[in-house]
Amino acid sequence: MAAESRPGEAHSLALALVAVSGPALLLVDGDLNLVAASTSFGRDFHIDVSETVGRKIFGLGHGEWDVPQLHALLEATLVGPSGSDTFEMNLDSGFRERRRLVLSASKLVYDDVENVRLLLAVTDVTDTRAVAALMEETLRQKAVLFQELQHRIANSLQIIASIIMESSRRVGTEEARSHLHDAHTRVLSVAMLQDQLAATSAEDVNMSAYLGKVCASLAKSMIGADDQLTLTVDADDASVAAATSISLGLIVTELVINALKHAFPARRSGTISVGYHATGEAWTLSVDDDGVGMPGPDAATKPGLGSYIIEALVKQLNAHLDFDHAAPGTRVRVMHGRNELHPPIATNGLRPAERAGAV
Repeated sequence: MAAESRPGEAHSLALALVAVSGPALLLVDGDLNLVAASTSFGRDFHIDVSETVGRKIFGLGHGEWDVPQLHALLEATLVGPSGSDTFEMNLDSGFRERRRLVLSASKLVYDDVENVRLLLAVTDVTDTRAVAALMEETLRQKAVLFQELQHRIANSLQIIASIIMESSRRVGTEEARSHLHDAHTRVLSVAMLQDQLAATSAEDVNMSAYLGKVCASLAKSMIGADDQLTLTVDADDASVAAATSISLGLIVTELVINALKHAFPARRSGTISVGYHATGEAWTLSVDDDGVGMPGPDAATKPGLGSYIIEALVKQLNAHLDFDHAAPGTRVRVMHGRNELHPPIATNGLRPAERAGAV
């Protein structure tokens, strides 16, 4: 059985451990006199601790440690139960710039209850906080630049759309003019989506607000004052990545434009409903209308560019596409993560854009 150490030996060992500690440590007695300090403390704060031991801790350095916060921390630790109290303070000294410190004071529990000891750990977080602030500012500037880039892209696309529209007025054939009008609509829709994304700096996009703005822009540009048609949105308050939102916005744009062009001939009145509903990782995007519906199985239809765009976007999202007669109208679903619950609907090989004509 090992012999018990004498009080003097234990005291010397404690002082030695404090002295060689890596973190900056101060050992203080019940009268708030300095008992010992780690070598790292003297090095970090340019203090010759040997000249200060036995004196009040507030006399460290050139008086810069004599601050109300340190008084309050140590006095609260002395009278309080055993535990650790932490606070932050600024340290001003003549040899270097202001430092931001985190101080943690603990009352030591041991056999000699009459001689209270406090252990004060001092951490200089100035440089860490400066790096964090720099990173935060860098991220903020990056977000601002990204938004500006989005705006510039949207503006450039709008200029391209204007050039295409001007070119459509100069072509000689109706077919060429129709194709240029379609190109103008698609470029303008992409510009609109870019503009919507530029309005938010978040990495994730709220689908309810996003689809609401997308459909509001579509209604303004393609429906206008026509009170025969209505475009509505019913979306969950869910968020998706910005890249996913672009694909979903393009799909909605293609399907809504297709419905506006083909589902309501001869100024037929009706409603187009856009929906987005999510459960966990699974989601469903829907575009329904109560128009004339899809052509019969014997109708001669030719897939248009819109069909291929939608299919490519759905594949990119790792989703699948369902569409069917809605009696009246057409029902289109883009579904992700729900294949087992909603198998694809047989539609006689037709594509969603194949109505009275092709987009």
